[in-house]
Amino acid sequence: MTEGLRTLAVAAIALAGGFAVQSFRTAAIPVSSPERLVAELRLSQIAALLLTLTAGAYLGLAAVHETRTGVGFDVALAGGFFVLAGYTLTSDPRQALTLLALGFGGHALLDVAHRPGGLPDGLAPWWFTVGSATFDLLVGALCYFPLLRRP
Repeated sequence: MTEGLRTLAVAAIALAGGFAVQSFRTAAIPVSSPERLVAELRLSQIAALLLTLTAGAYLGLAAVHETRTGVGFDVALAGGFFVLAGYTLTSDPRQALTLLALGFGGHALLDVAHRPGGLPDGLAPWWFTVGSATFDLLVGALCYFPLLRRP
């Protein structure tokens, strides 16, 4: 196991674990309580930061592989995820969490599209794209989880 893989795995587990705790705590608050709205707002803000972080990885990959054909599309998509994350900061928390869950799902599809035959492959090791897609799906589900716990 390389140092990069080990470090990214620990970071992903820590970030997803902390986000899971916040998501479960939010879902446990009664829906009629004003604290629920505040908790959903905080959860959506953290999720927006995480989406920005995961999308930013493709900016770094594009910079490293600047001469590869198609990396400009990755940069444009990363910009789209930044815009989505920024938009959710001014949205109703429930709408924001729904949009962020969809955004993470879209980012997971982007990760999968970097396998051979899709978007430029070989920008990142296979473990990175698989791990990123898994992280995205997990965090996206955790974004939507408190909304499922509504009557």
